[in-house]
Amino acid sequence: MISKFLDEDVIELDVNVENWEEAVKKAGELLVKKGLVQKEYVQAMINTVKEMGAYIVISEGIAMPHGRPEDGVNAVGVSLITLKTPVEFGNKEYDPVKVVICLCAKNHESHIELLKNLMVVLEDDEFVKKIDLCKSKKDIIDLLERYK
Repeated sequence: MISKFLDEDVIELDVNVENWEEAVKKAGELLVKKGLVQKEYVQAMINTVKEMGAYIVISEGIAMPHGRPEDGVNAVGVSLITLKTPVEFGNKEYDPVKVVICLCAKNHESHIELLKNLMVVLEDDEFVKKIDLCKSKKDIIDLLERYK
């Protein structure tokens, strides 16, 4: 269950950003503040998008930036931000993005486990609409706890 990785320290709502890069930075900074990653991990997530494209936009309105364990991961974790105004990441099918969920994993196995947990959430076509109705960090956690 993805909610076991989320607490109020790694969630922000209605974040103002100018572009996708700033959105990734804001979500990544939450992981840094929590001690889950080193600062260089945030730049690695941005570089991955620049090098490989917007494949991280994995569903309508949802981006899932991530880097490699060797890019500065200290522990398994997730951060989640909602954007006040959706931004374009460059994915014609699923832009604009309203929800940014950053992942960090120490190894391949924990990365796969995180993704499996997130897929349960992302199979809900109404997820972005539901998360948009959340007015507090606790509301986000409560919503995610409903997915098993």
